[in-house]
Parts: sequence; structure tokens; C-alpha cells
Amino acid sequence: MAESPEQRLRKLRDLIRYHEERYYIHDNPEISDAEFDELLHQLEKLEAKYPDLVTPDSPSQRVAGRPTEGFATVEHLVPMLSLDNTYDAGELRAFDERIRKVAGLGDEPIQYVAEMKIDGLSIALTYEDGRLVRGATRGDGSRGEDVTANVRTIRAIPLRLRGAPDGRLEIRGEVYLPRAAFERANREREAAEEPLFANPRNAAAGTMRNLDPSLVSRRGLSAFFYQLVTPASPASLGVRRVSDPNVGKVGVTLGGGRVSDPEVDTMGTVGVRHPSDPVSHSRTLELLADWGLPVEAHWKSCNGISEVVAFCEEWAEKRRSLQFDTDGVVIKVDDLALRERLGATAKFPRWATAFKFPAEQATTTLREIRVNVGRTGAVTPYALLEPVFLAGSTISMATLHNAEDVARKDLRDGDRVLIEKGGDVIPKVVKVVTAAGAPRSEPWKMPAACPVCGTTLRRDEEEVVWRCENTSCPARLRRSLEHFTSRSAMNIEGLGESLVDQLLAQKLVSDFADIYHLDAATLENLVVTPRDPRSDRARPRKLGKVGRNVHEQIERSKANDLSRLVYALGIRHVGEKAAATLARQFRTMQRILDATVEQLQTVPDIGPVVAESVRSFADEPRNRALIARLDKAGVNMTSQAPEPSSEPGPLAGRTYVITGTLESMSREQATAALEALGAKVAGSVSKKTTALVAGSDAGSKLDKAKTLGVEILDEAAFRALIIKK
Repeated sequence: MAESPEQRLRKLRDLIRYHEERYYIHDNPEISDAEFDELLHQLEKLEAKYPDLVTPDSPSQRVAGRPTEGFATVEHLVPMLSLDNTYDAGELRAFDERIRKVAGLGDEPIQYVAEMKIDGLSIALTYEDGRLVRGATRGDGSRGEDVTANVRTIRAIPLRLRGAPDGRLEIRGEVYLPRAAFERANREREAAEEPLFANPRNAAAGTMRNLDPSLVSRRGLSAFFYQLVTPASPASLGVRRVSDPNVGKVGVTLGGGRVSDPEVDTMGTVGVRHPSDPVSHSRTLELLADWGLPVEAHWKSCNGISEVVAFCEEWAEKRRSLQFDTDGVVIKVDDLALRERLGATAKFPRWATAFKFPAEQATTTLREIRVNVGRTGAVTPYALLEPVFLAGSTISMATLHNAEDVARKDLRDGDRVLIEKGGDVIPKVVKVVTAAGAPRSEPWKMPAACPVCGTTLRRDEEEVVWRCENTSCPARLRRSLEHFTSRSAMNIEGLGESLVDQLLAQKLVSDFADIYHLDAATLENLVVTPRDPRSDRARPRKLGKVGRNVHEQIERSKANDLSRLVYALGIRHVGEKAAATLARQFRTMQRILDATVEQLQTVPDIGPVVAESVRSFADEPRNRALIARLDKAGVNMTSQAPEPSSEPGPLAGRTYVITGTLESMSREQATAALEALGAKVAGSVSKKTTALVAGSDAGSKLDKAKTLGVEILDEAAFRALIIKK
């Protein structure tokens, strides 16, 4: 008998979740990434065929289709309190003595559980009948932010629990960013000239508060869980609430005996017991793992405080072996009944504490302060250090952020300095430790000119970063070329990162204009070596036909609209929309270059920051020389968009979103047509959207428009709209 669609979907979802657990929780995948992607593709195809069978907990429903407009505030069922801290073995033993005194215990050792303290963001998940329905941040402890859409993108978190009891459960833990994902995120931010995350904790917290779930999905967050909280409906389990005069807070009873204190903190099991409720914290961790939740594997049951101290000392040395940041160990009384007797203060539970690892620092010599030049011309100082071993690696450089940071710390060449790893990852200079009265060099000053090309450095009044405005500066060139040829800019297909590297290495390109002086023969005969030496095609070879295709793409790009060129030049603060606005308003590149700041600011959506940036770019002689060479090479310098009108367009006040592929025009042409009629073109669908223009292969935006009841225009209806108007 053939399987029904429901059966096929259920089996496929279960199989995908199994492999998610193997990969994201156990770090032991059984299939390749490509095979996993194929399973997801099969699921999406089957659900597209049977849309009525799509469930909220399906793996296909993890990533939301558009950014949210804000986070709602939610009240926690049980307050999420903090933990008191200890810093040495003596304080740990004092913690143990306090427990004995409050509980009236003798010499028998107390059973504790010691866990790694995850350096991340506290999170509370709510499951109803096993399905994830909400994720909330800690907030102020009583109220947090609803980040459900972001939580659903974290593949370590199951959308459905395996074998959990029916009803509502709240489960708490920590969302964190693995070190590998943190380092990748900072490499990407450095390449984009964005401020680096100081540590994985800040990165995790910032990511979870991002309004775009698709970005959260790409960031690579993970999670660990350690707490089971009371169901939301104790009455449904035949319980009643009573006041406990010994603790002074409201509790819950079942069958006449006090079970738990809902005010007791975050770090263990509280709430009403049902057949699945554990009686110890160690059993809680086992139960959460059984349900398919990620639980950090290095926790240990400790018989007495001496074993706790040994565990903390062991992991103070071994923590570098973990794939995530930890700043200590959490110690908890294992027995839940004993926890209830101990209770909590207004801030902390009495039955738990955090042992904090000592910060790892070192002293070394600051050999020299140097500066680095990035793609957008940002010139930032860094410290060249006498190599020193710190936190598992040898450190020879450290970030100095900006010239003001150097001046504030009064750092000078030759100083003895104290360094540490920010969040145990990014080396930074904390302060000078040179002995008082010791000879020092002159105070450091930011160079007046770019150390690479000699262009005078400039700084906006409201910024602390100095910049080189020369777009042909060799230090800026590689990344600038990649931006210039990218799809949103000049769209030269095939001229990507690898080929740019080869052109620079063979000194065939020194600025944007040189691209248009490459002939077909040069590109065909260009000898390249694949970047991956393990490749089967690692031997040097000529580009051949690929080179001819790249040359054709270069020639084709000459006809691009002026808006693409303005964006491709990489003028600071000028994005795609501002570039299109400038091109449509001024019509030619020369008029843009000649416009005053005042004239630029009269253009809609062009503010003082963009205006000053464009003027600064135009005032640099080398930039004008570059544009002259591009013009001479045949690159289009005029706008092909409709002339802007001083009168409100017939579509003024309306907002459209374009998705999918249009056969009769490009996305840029469709956008220009709508804007010429006075409409606003947005990137995401919301209740304020007038209509969605849907071409072929429309995706999640189309689904969202249907959900919100937004009008949908196919290509024929869209063409009729812009022609009629």
C-alpha cells in the first residue's frame, strides 16, 4: 500500500530533524551538506505540492521571509534572576558552608552539578504540546522581548520536542555564537569596513535583536539548555497555589505537599511536577537531551564541594579546547527539594553560584603603532607587539580602534603594555604599564597622508575615523575592484575575487579604468592558478574561452546606466538608491561632479552626510582623472532613467515591492518606472504595501503578500499600470 502524502512528509521531517541533531547538537554528521540540502529540497517540493499539509514545526518553516518591524514585550512566567559570583576556592567553600547553615545539614557531602557557564544570551522557549510557539530574551528578568522568528532560525533548537508531555512547557538556556562562526562574522565585518564584534557574547546578543531573521540564520548561532520551568496552566493538573510563610512567596502544591517556588531563579527545574518531572537537576539535563534539546556535554555530578573545586580548576586550564566561549562554571545543588528549602534572595537563588575564571592578561612591549587602510579608505591604527603567548595562542598584533583611543590611553612606541583578549578572542591593549619615570618616545600622531599612496587624509567633523579619499590607492584597490564588478554595481560576470587577485598579481590592473583596457587576447592568454592547491585543476592554465566571456561582459557593462557607475565607484555613504537618485536628478556624471553641497542637498533623499561625501570625492583630482579615463574607454556617463518631474506623480503616496524575474525588463528598469511615476519601491512586504509586482519564481514575498491581503500584480498587470499612468 502506497504511503499517503502525510506519511511521506512526516518521515521526511523526522529524517531532517535527525540529521540536524547529528550536525548541530552532536557535531557528528552522517551525511554531507549536499545530501542534507537535497532532503530539504525534497521537503519543500512536497510541501509546495500539498500546501495544506505544511505545519509550523516543519524544518522548511525555520527562516522567516522578511524583517520584522519590532519586538513585542512578553512577561516571563517565572522571573529570570541572576547568579551570585565566586572567584576562588575559598569563596566556593564559603558558598557550601552557607548552604549547610541555612539547610541545617551535618557533615554529609552535598551533591552538586557543575556546568560550563556559557557566555551568551539567556533565552526562554515556550512549547505547547511539544511544538515551539515562542522564544523570549531575558530582558529585565521579569519581561523580555519576543524573538520567536529569530529563535526558529537556530537549527540546534528543535521546532518540535521528541516525547515531551502535552501541555505548555517553558525551557530556558543560553544562545551563543561558536568561536568559528564569531571569527567568520568578524572577517566579514572587517571586509565591509564595519566595527568588529568585541566578543561572541556581544555578537550573539546583537544578532538575536536583529529585526531580519534571514541575517540571524546566516550568522550561525547555536544554543544550550539547562532548565525546565512550570507549565503555564497548573490548574489543569489539579494543583493549587498557596503562600509559604517560610519563604514569603507564592508556591505550587500537588497532593498536599509544596513542590516549588515560582520566584526561584533560572538555573534549574521549578514548577509543577507531572510524570515527566525530574527530582534532581542532573535528571533535568538528561530529560532535556532526551527531548532533542542541546545540552552542554561536559556537566558533572560532584559529591561535595572538593569535587566542585577540582572541576573548576580543571576547566580553567581546559576551556580553550571548547568550541564556544565560557567565562566560568555554574554550580547548583542537585536535589530539587533541597533547593526549595534554601529559597532565594531578591536577586539570586541561594542554591547556585557562578565560579568566574580569572581574566587572562599578559604584559609585552609595544614595538610600533602602525595604520591599516581598508576598502572605503578607513585608516585605523594597530599595535605591533613583541610576540607573547596568551589564552592559547601567540599574540603579535592588537587592535587600537582609532586615533582617539591611542591618545586616551597615551600609547607610544616602545611602551610596556598590558594586553588581554577581548572576550578571550580579540587581542586588545588595556593600558600602559611602563614604570614611572622611565624614558618614553614622543606621543603618537595619526599620519597626515595615506602611508600607501600619499593622499592627504581627511576626517568628518562628527567621526573619529580618518580616511584616504583616493579610490585608486593600492591598499583599497583589491576590495574596491570586487565591489566595482559586483552584480549590483557594473555587473561584470566572471570577474570575481579569484580573477581580480590574478589581475593584480600580474599588474594588469591598477584602477577601475584599467579593466576597460583589457583586450580579449590578454584575457584568453592570462595564466591563472586555482586558489585551492588541493584542486584537481591546481596546475597553472590559460583562461581561454572563460577569458573571452569575461571580455564580452566587460564590453557589455559599458552601456550600463549612470546609476550603476555612481554606485560602483564606492563613494562613501552612497548606496544603490542614492546613486540612482543622483543619476536621475543630474543626468550626467559631469553635473554630479560639478554640483555644490547645497545643490546636492536639494535632491530628495540626499542629506548633508551624502552631499558632503560626494563633494569630497569630486574634489580629489585622482578621482576626476579616473572618471575621465572611464569616459574615454567608452563607459556610459549619462542617465537613461525618465526625467524627474516637479509635479507629484500619479502613483505618489503608493508603495510597491518587486519580486521574482520579469521577462520584459530588469528589476532596475521596473524600479525606475515606478519611481518616475512617484511611487516608492520597498524591499519587503508589509501592511503598508500598495501592491506586490510578482514575476516568475516569486518566493516568500508572494506568500507574505497573500497572507496580508496585499494586491498582487503579474507582469501583464504591472505593464498595464505603468503604461496607463
